[in-house]
Amino acid sequence: MGAVKSKRMPRAVREQQMMDAAVRTFGQRGYQAASMDEIADLAGVSKPLVYLYLNSKEDLFTACIRREARALIEAVRGGVRPDDPADRRLWGGLRAFFTHTAQNPDGWAVLHRQARTHGEPFAAEAAAMREEIVALVTQLIAVAAREAHRDPSLPDREVAGLAEALVGAAESLAAWANATPGVSAKEAAATLMNFAWAGLGGLMEGRAWSPAGGSAQAPAPVSASV
Repeated sequence: MGAVKSKRMPRAVREQQMMDAAVRTFGQRGYQAASMDEIADLAGVSKPLVYLYLNSKEDLFTACIRREARALIEAVRGGVRPDDPADRRLWGGLRAFFTHTAQNPDGWAVLHRQARTHGEPFAAEAAAMREEIVALVTQLIAVAAREAHRDPSLPDREVAGLAEALVGAAESLAAWANATPGVSAKEAAATLMNFAWAGLGGLMEGRAWSPAGGSAQAPAPVSASV
């Protein structure tokens, strides 16, 4: 049975109530299996009202993606304190990311699984969210390089690649942490921070890995004088 229908609720509040129900349903059942009847029942409203406010299942799903993406981005940005040292800024962003995804598992499922697997325009919405987070991480890594040396020490392409790798690892680890009982957001963030900063810290200090014996394709060590 759905929630008891309330009366005279402001439209904005009612609409958020419907989207809460939709995120829960899409996140737990998937886009294809979710029904507007189920969403309306969970929200405590009639199905015609859902259509009146949010037009269609496709439009409702898109609205959910945008809302959850905006909330995640705001959480990550809010976790980064500009006055902190580079490692603490990265730690703050990672901890905010894992805390948000742990507290909003249905929203994360909508963004990480559902939006990406049901074609356009849903995948494009999720990609835009990811690009914004990658841009933030790219900036954090670039700032770390500037703080370690008087001038930027890592090529732009390498910084971009490191950011992509770090975000990809965070996405996979968040999915694992949400599916693994007993893994806290702080533990997940610390796992990735230990994994990432050990390498990033070496790069900041001019110590880049290269294959034994070296090769023409091996990354050159970063010089502190660059």
